[in-house]
Amino acid sequence: MQRIGILTAGGDCPGLNAVIRGVVAGATQRHGAEVVGILDGWDGLMVGRVRRLDRNAVRGILQRGGTILGTSRRDPYVHGDGAASLRGTLAREWIDSLVVVGGDGTLRTALRLSGEGIPIIGVPKTIDNDIAGTDVTFGFDTAVQIATEAIDRITTTAESHDRVMVVEVMGRTRGWIATYAGIAAGADAILVPEEPYDLDAVAELLAARAAHGRHYSVVVVAEGIAPPPGTHVKPSVDVFGFERLGGVSAVVAAELEKRTGFEARVTVLGHIQRGGTPSAADRVLGSRLGVAAADLAAAGGSGRMVALRGTQIVDVSLEEACAELRGVPPAILDVARTLSAP
Repeated sequence: MQRIGILTAGGDCPGLNAVIRGVVAGATQRHGAEVVGILDGWDGLMVGRVRRLDRNAVRGILQRGGTILGTSRRDPYVHGDGAASLRGTLAREWIDSLVVVGGDGTLRTALRLSGEGIPIIGVPKTIDNDIAGTDVTFGFDTAVQIATEAIDRITTTAESHDRVMVVEVMGRTRGWIATYAGIAAGADAILVPEEPYDLDAVAELLAARAAHGRHYSVVVVAEGIAPPPGTHVKPSVDVFGFERLGGVSAVVAAELEKRTGFEARVTVLGHIQRGGTPSAADRVLGSRLGVAAADLAAAGGSGRMVALRGTQIVDVSLEEACAELRGVPPAILDVARTLSAP
């Protein structure tokens, strides 16, 4: 009997459990295969922490946030000996194919492992929505909804106190969440990594709003934007050696206060964007991607990633998925600028 392994790696994301459930359902119902869940991402595969997954094991998990398998940011090429670190568990558990659910870092690792002969299928996962080869990633819809609701609430207190509210959302190198949540919540300025920004121009916009009687404003900032010229954000590193972002919004707020004289406050949404119940859209997309990944693994595919193109689930090469991060198109950024006019 064929055995398919599945792991979730990197940051958690709404909809991960939908993918796990989809893989199990697809593998067992369509192909009569067994599924082995690897605990705690690549780390679990390196040390052999696994559990059997059948239909009973995945009942009731669709609406849950996080991942029942756990995750970590450890990587076999950074914290182990690459493919050699994994072969023992793969052989001991008789795993024929591995489904890897992760973001760009995880998928790059999957691509290297595929090149070393390990049969791997990727599933794109990130709230940042920046993976190439797919029109959207699961988790993005939930993150945007959470950020939009938070900005709606922040806007009412901004209006009550005549303040400038600077809201920092996730987005390490791309500004999908900032752009979509900013548009949806009617933000007055949106700063993203895809294009340079001019704080003097933002300050003029806020002053123009005040001149029109609107003495409050909301500025949405992606965490990965460069600090304003002449300022600095102290970098930090997590326990796995990866750069930890955050803090640029405080610098932006201070600089806007200097330029406008308006009181500015900061809200960092942080990990609240990752947690909680996934949206209906993310549950459906995660389920579809999970079933498709099981189909591809059962057919002997390798070095591929399942993806959404239009309304169809397709598969693309991991090389295409890892070629470069996908940014917000200029046309959408232009819409955001148009809507932010005073």
